[in-house]
Amino acid sequence: MSTPVWIFIVIIALILGLVGGFFGARKYMESYLQKNPPINEQMLRQMMLQMGQKPSEKKLNQMMTSMKANYGKKK
Repeated sequence: MSTPVWIFIVIIALILGLVGGFFGARKYMESYLQKNPPINEQMLRQMMLQMGQKPSEKKLNQMMTSMKANYGKKK
């Protein structure tokens, strides 16, 4: 094979690898964040206390279900 053909093959492989890696990493991060949300009830309680609100269990549950629903949405 000639040199231009090898260069073409390398460039195509590089592009396919970048595209595949991007979508693979994106899918992995979406599933990771859905399984392990970055905020939990304890953190939410602390944030509400810092803002001067008294966190009730009902309010915490509402906010957590709202956040979980937003994590499950696809854009």
